[in-house]
Amino acid sequence: MTEVFDHTEIPLHGKPAVIQRLFGWIMLGVLAAFLINNVLVVYFGFPGTPSVLADGGVLAMVQAGVYVVAIAVAAVFVLMTQDRALRWDAMRIHQFNVYLIRALFWCVFFVGVVDAVIAFMRVEDFFTGWFGQDIARSLARANWVGPYIHAPLVVLGFVVALFTRTLGFTWLALLIVTAELLIVVSRFLFSYEQALMGDLVRYWYAALFLFASAYTLFDEGHVRVDVLYAGFGRTKKGFMNAFGTILLGMSTVWVILAIGFGGRQSIINAPLANFEVSQAGPFGMFVKYQMALFIGLFAITMLIEFVSYFFNAVADARDEPGHREPAQSDAH
Repeated sequence: MTEVFDHTEIPLHGKPAVIQRLFGWIMLGVLAAFLINNVLVVYFGFPGTPSVLADGGVLAMVQAGVYVVAIAVAAVFVLMTQDRALRWDAMRIHQFNVYLIRALFWCVFFVGVVDAVIAFMRVEDFFTGWFGQDIARSLARANWVGPYIHAPLVVLGFVVALFTRTLGFTWLALLIVTAELLIVVSRFLFSYEQALMGDLVRYWYAALFLFASAYTLFDEGHVRVDVLYAGFGRTKKGFMNAFGTILLGMSTVWVILAIGFGGRQSIINAPLANFEVSQAGPFGMFVKYQMALFIGLFAITMLIEFVSYFFNAVADARDEPGHREPAQSDAH
């Protein structure tokens, strides 16, 4: 699953498209500001930007200022590079998204393997005899394992992603099959099964489907109701894709983000802040809080890819050179 996008064939400069580029880059700027403000609300006790209208004080003004700065930076960048080609912007945004998705693969790989081993040793009570009661108690608490075990592994995943050039989801699918096979063998041959084994499969399954979705969009791999679309020419397809991206794609993603990150007790923020675990408790893996975050990461990667897709669609509508035919034969 290597990247098939050859950026050397895309010119840096092209016909100006200031309005379209302003829309796309401001969308990314607002996304960055939204995520920064979410961290400020959940972990630093900021009141949230809606409280600006209700006299939320200096902190609310700071949060509103984050949006102003993000929009201003995006606008200045576009106005200073008015001759930048749409396809060049699309390529650079896509490359960043590929790195992000690749890093997420390595994160779930490292966390999945290490947490499964820790869960197994915790269930079999190896820690008490090997490391003592204090360490055993720490490794039985998700709010200790999360910041001191998972967080360094996530950082490691982002570092490793800098030096690899494969998205890794073919390997993740193989790991899921291997984990399922281990469950079957241990259950039916040795009559042994623990909650952590099912947790690992669900953890990797969730990552596979949610994180690979953005790259599937790049490769035109999603199911499309194309009774009329299939007969359109390139420019008409570009026009339809551009408007469809805004009306259907971006709007849906923003609904997910608004609900998922809508305050401290939202469906993503609450499990993440509390390091929520499954009902199996200490007998399972401590990754449920990350699986809640997967929904948000899906929306983030999809929105980034939608901006890239929008730029390419506008370029197609304007019949600009550099159109890329997706590699339909590749499996992602």
